[in-house]
Amino acid sequence: MTRILGIDPGTRATGYGVVEVEGNRLRYISHGVITTGAASPLPLRLEKIFAELGEIIETYNPHEVAVENLFQSRNHQSALKLGHARGVILLCAQLEKKPITEYTPAQVKSAVVGYGRATKEQVQQMVKRLLSLPKIPPSDAADALGVAICHSQSRTAVRAVESAIARSLSAKGRTR
Repeated sequence: MTRILGIDPGTRATGYGVVEVEGNRLRYISHGVITTGAASPLPLRLEKIFAELGEIIETYNPHEVAVENLFQSRNHQSALKLGHARGVILLCAQLEKKPITEYTPAQVKSAVVGYGRATKEQVQQMVKRLLSLPKIPPSDAADALGVAICHSQSRTAVRAVESAIARSLSAKGRTR
């Protein structure tokens, strides 16, 4: 069983979602949003993200961390602030020695909805359905759960390829 922490970075709202994967089964554990005061100075917001994410990692002890990657932005100032938040998130996971994988928003949407340009509402609906949640999670938390779902599917695909290669190599060894 593998526990995955998915993270949707933001300086005002950082979503997180925790799922467990066993074989092809996906089980919901938790989700939430780290909110910071929009009027607070950036260093204080980054400190809050770091501290709360550290508590989340300590509480849920994920085996792996998946983070949504930067998207293209026309507003350079917003992209720079988001980059700061991502840096704090990556550092926090690295300090806990957690393997980190990054996914683009299009990869996450494709994994969850089947369409890389899906709307936030479509992602929220599918996350609710895939994890059998009683209600639709907040957008930032749904995105983070989507990142965790995307990572679980990616892990499954990689393991299938590795297994096929191992079987192929084993079969070749027997025929020599």
